[in-house]
Amino acid sequence: MVNGDAGGGDRLALAVLAQHRMATTEQVHLMISPGVRIEQTRRRLVKLRGEGLIDRVTLPQAGRTRVWFVTQYGAEVASEWPELRDWRPPRLGADRTAARLRVGHALVVTETARAFVQDARRCGDVCQPLDWIPEVYHSLGGGEALIPDALLYYRREAKDGDGWSMLRAFVEVDRATMGPERLTAKISAYERLYRHVPVTVGRARPGSEVPVEEWRRRYPVFPRLLFVLDGTGPAGIDNRISALHAGAKLARADFLRGVPMLAASLTDLLRDGPSAPVWRPMTNPGQQVSWMDSLRG
Repeated sequence: MVNGDAGGGDRLALAVLAQHRMATTEQVHLMISPGVRIEQTRRRLVKLRGEGLIDRVTLPQAGRTRVWFVTQYGAEVASEWPELRDWRPPRLGADRTAARLRVGHALVVTETARAFVQDARRCGDVCQPLDWIPEVYHSLGGGEALIPDALLYYRREAKDGDGWSMLRAFVEVDRATMGPERLTAKISAYERLYRHVPVTVGRARPGSEVPVEEWRRRYPVFPRLLFVLDGTGPAGIDNRISALHAGAKLARADFLRGVPMLAASLTDLLRDGPSAPVWRPMTNPGQQVSWMDSLRG
């Protein structure tokens, strides 16, 4: 018998690194094979590096942590796989200099993904490592685009055990490296996406489809919007949530009814899990809810 799954673990590791951009050894391990010893994951990554598919940088702090990313060759190999059919290689070249310069934000995004994947396993839900898709391009027209830090797909088992529901979310990870104004401007960008209808070139033909918002071609409902806040203490988190609340007040009522917007600190997500009531709605930041609660008006 030929082992048809030979190399399956290598393939998953390469796919995860390609899609998540960058990850530490521990992050890769916890997402793809938490049930085995981490030494097996280390050996797998060293093997993939020896084959020229991935490379690494070593952080001078944090115990000289190794951070892995795909090479140009690895990206070319992974791009042929059906599980990565919607994947776009990062705009920056896959080299050590580019990796070193973007490592801070990339690792926080991957850590957020890891929290969702592990939490889903604990809850009996389904959120695989490849259900977290960074940097998905959404056109706003006129050459402009909205590119979330990540698009999350999450299958939740119904409370009565009868079937599943699919949840989707745009995730923005904020490390307090930008001012509150730039952070809150993202709400208006998502409202633009919510309303964007592509312009039809030329005269519409009789019987042609009525133009609809671009997002409806991808999603049955507009994904909820999650802000994950890091890089500051509790007072800084409160200040940024207050800024997001002020930004939400500027949105029109139909957008606020149709799109749940929530914020939470990464510290709370890692401590309690993303499914816990650690999220504060932007329309009512005094509440604390689960991101999966039904908040649509």
